Amino acid sequence: MTMRSLLSDHSHYVESFHLFLENSTEHHCMLEFIEKKLLGILSSIGNGKSAINVLSVGGGAGEIDLQILTKLQAKYPGVVIHNDVVEPSAEQIIAYKERVANTSNLENITFTWHKETSLEYESRMKASKEMRKWNFIHMIQMLYYVQDIPATIRFFHSLLEPGAKLLIILVSGTSGWARLWKKFGPRLPLNDLCMYVTSAHIEEILDGAGQRYQSYELPSDMDITDCFIDGNKNGELLLDFLTETCNFSKTAPLDLKNEIVEDLKKLEYSEKRGDKYFFNNNLSAIVIES
Repeated sequence: MTMRSLLSDHSHYVESFHLFLENSTEHHCMLEFIEKKLLGILSSIGNGKSAINVLSVGGGAGEIDLQILTKLQAKYPGVVIHNDVVEPSAEQIIAYKERVANTSNLENITFTWHKETSLEYESRMKASKEMRKWNFIHMIQMLYYVQDIPATIRFFHSLLEPGAKLLIILVSGTSGWARLWKKFGPRLPLNDLCMYVTSAHIEEILDGAGQRYQSYELPSDMDITDCFIDGNKNGELLLDFLTETCNFSKTAPLDLKNEIVEDLKKLEYSEKRGDKYFFNNNLSAIVIES
């Protein structure tokens, strides 16, 4: 059997992704950032406006989006918020719509979904000649799936109103992910759909373009203890997620498998607490000025 990318099997990817969310503080650390920092950062985007336009690029099933929107709504009571979502997965959009239907107090917020990739959205906007402007655009954990990252950031930055902000969240350059990709990336089945990109790369791009931005480190970890129990189903799924490989334990060459499993226990990847191992899942939030 040959190794193949996790993204080549959608249902397997979704299963491992949900397990990752259960085992990690990923959403918790984002919510903490939204709660403690983001509102201050967005403190001026709605001043004197009767409507705030928000664009969510890769909004997924909307968990984080709704947290952001309800905070904005509380900050600007009575102001209408127009929320547009660009999301290529039909399943995610269905889940997002269900979440909206089951959430109370969203009056004053309108939702429009676009089932397309960020590139398809960009092409459609450029073709229609009516470049809509936004007060806040966010791209959370989605730049891995973009071919031309500098061009994507440039395009969405060009859609900001004066005083507006663009938020990017993705894995930190100091995370275990960054080290894992750097060391093992060439030996894993990377496919065209996913890039090994971290906040360090984004900051390089922004520095090169002379953009003004602020970076925030969001500490996060993931319990990977099951990865070290032979034949443990959850451990195998988490290894699939970490290596972005379908059935990694069954298809990887033995030397690669052993090396990765041994490395994951090391301090540069994980912290041992008691008899558990926690992988460094740190994220970075980068806020770019208009």
